[in-house]
Amino acid sequence: MNQLSDRINNLSTSQTLAMAAKARELRAEGKDIIGLSLGEPDFNTPDFVKEAAIQAINEDYNSYTPVDGYVELKQAIITKFKRDNGLDYSLPQIVVSTGAKQSLSNVAAAMLNPGDEVILPCPYWVSYSDIVGLNEGVPVEVTTSIDNDFKMTAEQLETAITPRTKMLWFSSPCNPSGSLYSQEELESLAVVLRKHPNIYVVSDEIYEHINYTGEPHASIASIDGMYDRTITVNGVSKAFAMTGWRIGYIGAPDWIARACNKMQGQVTSGANCIAQRAVITALEAEPSRIQYMIDEFKVRRDLVLDLLSDIEGFSTNTPEGAFYVFPDISYFFGKTLNGKKINNATDFSMYLLEEALVATVTGDAFGNPNCIRISYAASQEQLIEALKRIKEAVSQVAIQA
Repeated sequence: MNQLSDRINNLSTSQTLAMAAKARELRAEGKDIIGLSLGEPDFNTPDFVKEAAIQAINEDYNSYTPVDGYVELKQAIITKFKRDNGLDYSLPQIVVSTGAKQSLSNVAAAMLNPGDEVILPCPYWVSYSDIVGLNEGVPVEVTTSIDNDFKMTAEQLETAITPRTKMLWFSSPCNPSGSLYSQEELESLAVVLRKHPNIYVVSDEIYEHINYTGEPHASIASIDGMYDRTITVNGVSKAFAMTGWRIGYIGAPDWIARACNKMQGQVTSGANCIAQRAVITALEAEPSRIQYMIDEFKVRRDLVLDLLSDIEGFSTNTPEGAFYVFPDISYFFGKTLNGKKINNATDFSMYLLEEALVATVTGDAFGNPNCIRISYAASQEQLIEALKRIKEAVSQVAIQA
């Protein structure tokens, strides 16, 4: 008899983590796997941030932290929101969590009732749909295409709204597509949302600083009429190369922040004390101190796009942020590669792992079955070798129905 809950039985395994685990297994078998599946910078955490953590240890920070974060960190977050996003928050509107993923989970648990619909522009970050479903919400997927840089239009948003719509969740810059919404595009979405005042927005801005456009990052909460109904989610994992430090945060209407604080108080309580002290220093720093990483990511993006353009069957656009490309590989569906039939993106991603020894992630995990995600958070040498292997692996095409 299955003694597990329906909740856990119906929950999907994170495909990004599953692919990373599979890659580790193959490495343990002695295979030379190049991992392009995880969204994890290959840079070290900046020294000035590490020094702040060491100082916190030496100052004997070791006690339980406030559930919603140290006041000094919340103040640094308030300053960051004002400096970078033009958003004014007060201390009760900020909640610090164990990573942005917990921030998202808190919001879903605090706001969703059974049957509430949450609009998810596809592709979306791998965990959105399952977080919504775990909290008895109903994911409503809105399909976008590479021709529109994987961005949802105002018309698509309007069409997706029903009387059961409670929220819209999206990321900008987007994981997995690297697309970002301009100020004008967000304003067009806001025009629709202002007609539906009971819909709330989760704006996931974790990749905010990894922006190649030269234009300032646009936050939907800064648009007229959207501040009081937007939960802005952010953190330090990506831009500061602090994935393992596990610090995320939200800025939100105070009643939503209080609800998230209440939820977190019964689940994990406050986030790690040493990591919080280090993040104070990270957020107080000028963004220019991490520009060297963004510059290198841009070089890698251009390198990967150039190499992919030389591989038949990969259709790409130019991502404007984050550190992913999301090529359409539906050209290979129905074809046979090196004796293996490719029926979908999952087949293709597994083929690349087994034959090219390159780990990617199927687009199915992100709500787009025609694409795969390639992370370029790896060295240029690794990227060149990985794309060389991929080109060789897909050159052996036998067109068979």
